[in-house]
Amino acid sequence: MKLRKLILSITIAILPFAVAAQQPIVIKFSHVVAVDTPKGKAADFFAKKAADMTKGRVKVEVYPNSSLYKDKEEMEALQLGAVQMLAPSLAKFGPLGVKEFEVFDLPFIFDSYDSLRKVTLGPLGKQLLGKLEAKGVKGLAYWDNGFKSFSANTPIKMPADLKGKKMRIQSSKVLEEQMRALGSLPQVIGFGEVYQALQTGVVDGTENPISNLYTQKMHEVQKYLTLTEHGYLGYAVIVNKKFWEGLPPDIRKQLEDAMEQSTRYANQIAKVENDLALEGVKKSGKTQVYVPTREERLAFKKALVPVHQKMESRIGKDTLKEIYKETGFDPNKL
Repeated sequence: MKLRKLILSITIAILPFAVAAQQPIVIKFSHVVAVDTPKGKAADFFAKKAADMTKGRVKVEVYPNSSLYKDKEEMEALQLGAVQMLAPSLAKFGPLGVKEFEVFDLPFIFDSYDSLRKVTLGPLGKQLLGKLEAKGVKGLAYWDNGFKSFSANTPIKMPADLKGKKMRIQSSKVLEEQMRALGSLPQVIGFGEVYQALQTGVVDGTENPISNLYTQKMHEVQKYLTLTEHGYLGYAVIVNKKFWEGLPPDIRKQLEDAMEQSTRYANQIAKVENDLALEGVKKSGKTQVYVPTREERLAFKKALVPVHQKMESRIGKDTLKEIYKETGFDPNKL
């Protein structure tokens, strides 16, 4: 009888711990874009893979469309541990103090996805992610969105067509300089506020991959879109470093595998989603889509590539040199 009572008392004592041990580890994954964008779909894909590969020991809760934190709030929330995972655009790391990431904002720095991959999947990309750790952030992967194009309510064929226009940008010194090189007036506005800013005339135009333009319905308040593909917009999937390093090693490895699969998925669908979004923009009849001639695109290149040299001291001469080496880009051969 005494033995039974002892076993029962031990069982009662350890029951709360056993129940707690069965509770899944929750990862709050916040992002600012729509569910049906490349990033939105990849985040949901990761949530499913994480649950499958950890056999339910991890539950990833995805919060799209700034529903948990807005553009300007999410990085601080991650550092404080209020959210565990983000996938901010690479432009966000300059204001965080890691200015080397602004190399991704340089106009015409990548001419193709192949040249981009040489950086994001190579040693330089890994080295850049490593620089985030001093900020309490662990970089896991790069996810594509696509190449940006200009939109406005007046036709855009040459750089001079954007002179004097108020153009929305992300918070990035490089993007500010890019717009000034065109004679435009850069306006920093959070992503979730861009539609209203365009609708009310606070800004005249913007730059976006087509999937962002379409899913946020910006094309409904922009009469002209010119496929300049002048800049790259990508994301880094990041986690709170302390949280990540505190995970059981086996779970961390399973999540790394889930992230690797999700990254392949994200980068495969990015171009497909942008192509579909472009068709959606065309079919809407609300926006006139223009493909610049070779000469017109070259004019944009000549106007914008000098931004590289102006930003060299900010980004770092060595970082810029390494990018040129990896991609084969030569700013002197225009």
